[in-house]
Amino acid sequence: MSEVTGKALDWKLLKRVMHYVKPYNTTFVISVFLTVFLAASALVQPILMQKTLDNYILKDNYQGLVFMVELMMGQLIIQTAAQYYQTFLTNSLGQSVIRDLRIDIFNHITSLRLKYFDRTPIGMLITRTVSDLETIADIFSEGLISIMGDMLLLIAVIGYMIFKDWKLALITLTPMPFLLLSTYVFKEAIKSSFQEVRTQVAHLNTFLAEHISGISVIQFFSREDQEMRKFKAVNKKYRDANIQSNLYYSIFFPVVEILFAVCIAILVWYGCKRILTDSQLNALATPRGRVTPGVILEFILCLNILFRPIRQLADKFNTLQMGMVGADRIFRVLDTDEVAVNTGKLKPANLLGEIKFNHVWFAYNDENWVLKNINFHLEPGKTLALVGATGAGKSSTINILNRFYEISKGSVTIDGIDIREYDVSYLRTKIATVIQDVFLFTDTIGNNISLNNSEITREQVIAAAKDVGAHEFIERLPGGYDYNVMERGSTLSGGQAQLISFIRALVYNPTILVLDEATSSVDTETEILIQKAINKLMQGRTAIVIAHRLSTIQNADKIIVLDHGEIKESGTHQELLRIENGYYRKLYDLQFNSAGISRD
Repeated sequence: MSEVTGKALDWKLLKRVMHYVKPYNTTFVISVFLTVFLAASALVQPILMQKTLDNYILKDNYQGLVFMVELMMGQLIIQTAAQYYQTFLTNSLGQSVIRDLRIDIFNHITSLRLKYFDRTPIGMLITRTVSDLETIADIFSEGLISIMGDMLLLIAVIGYMIFKDWKLALITLTPMPFLLLSTYVFKEAIKSSFQEVRTQVAHLNTFLAEHISGISVIQFFSREDQEMRKFKAVNKKYRDANIQSNLYYSIFFPVVEILFAVCIAILVWYGCKRILTDSQLNALATPRGRVTPGVILEFILCLNILFRPIRQLADKFNTLQMGMVGADRIFRVLDTDEVAVNTGKLKPANLLGEIKFNHVWFAYNDENWVLKNINFHLEPGKTLALVGATGAGKSSTINILNRFYEISKGSVTIDGIDIREYDVSYLRTKIATVIQDVFLFTDTIGNNISLNNSEITREQVIAAAKDVGAHEFIERLPGGYDYNVMERGSTLSGGQAQLISFIRALVYNPTILVLDEATSSVDTETEILIQKAINKLMQGRTAIVIAHRLSTIQNADKIIVLDHGEIKESGTHQELLRIENGYYRKLYDLQFNSAGISRD
């Protein structure tokens, strides 16, 4: 996780953020112009008030007073309109930037290898794409442009006060060093506090994402009270982080108000003293050097304008800094290079489906080999079954084929060509995979089957459902193919969800079919339906089947027995049964005997 640095701005990082501003350069330029205009126009009101008091009110000039009030009203309307458009444009700019960034990061996340998600909490990625992106929007709405406007305003006000009466200005601004010191202390304190808040937000999101996804496990084992205690602890840390930041605000703002009151007191004391002195030495005082009631009022208004941005400046610097931290986190994800290297260009019109593993070695981490010297040749249209205990390397084999992971040694070819020569997207469209843990999106059944692919028609979806034997149960649902399933298909039975995932694979008309425990979580009746569909689908297609139920793979053209990443046995069902004390024979006898069925 990124740490907050001592720098308010990382120019290299800001340059990357500003790259996303290019499409909205006009909006950015107008926002900057309005910011400069507002900084300049803020001084108009005190000047008008001074002239109104000295030249018209104290001299009983009613007509002039009316004119000045009208002038101030006009200036106020113009300033309000400029403020409205500046606020609207800066917020619009920030939202447009994070919209484009969110699209880029989502697109990048969906292209990352599964290895990245093996060690990255989903809640952290949600925080990156939601909360951290919002802090980048604040760079424009409350940070960079706003700070620039405030700095211009401070320079303009202090410069004008010194120009108007440098002695009065210097004496009035005597408490300013204390204000700057307290602002710096507040900035440093709130900086670490903001970082802690962001850290606890990430922890909270990660906890919620994980526990809501695993709610069934919590309820199955009656762990509600224990998990609630954990959540209270996480939530308490988030609350404490926010309270800590509020504590700094509750100290800083009263300090600013006290210093503001001190400045006003010094101004009134010294200004009134000057008025009395000037009245006694009226002949010696020049008009420009004379302090009048209007000048005191003008300085009071200038101090008010001066302290208003100072109250917020430290907060805005930290907002800008946290926006930079958010940007750093976002770009760290975008810079993650754990994607399938898509340098391949091949997209042949037809794929035969010949698969060959040549001395393949694979490890998830370093050299803790999951697959060791795997060799096999699967001819087009043939079926290969992979069996073995959990952790034997069966799923790793198909993950390699889909290029979710890259092999460490050896090569994998399809139709005699290394899979790295094929375009990744093309390759995956030719390989349909049905897994045990079915995932259905919160959408209609029709869209879950076609995955919103416009090239797949409703007629094709229905035809595939009929082939699987699922058309009747879908038609009985309210709305049929337009029935909305909830997240992960929670409104359907396990067998129904598995059938839909099978239709999904069938409708894409793959050249290579991969079934990873596709029938292990369904009832016997549903398994029979799927098995019939599998047999039909496998005709003319290359298939790799992973199954614990050996009864479902007896007709495979080749069966490979894996153990700790190594091929122990290879052959047909009958060939493997003839191997005395063989791995396959032991697995078969174990399932055979546990079923209580006689072999005779």
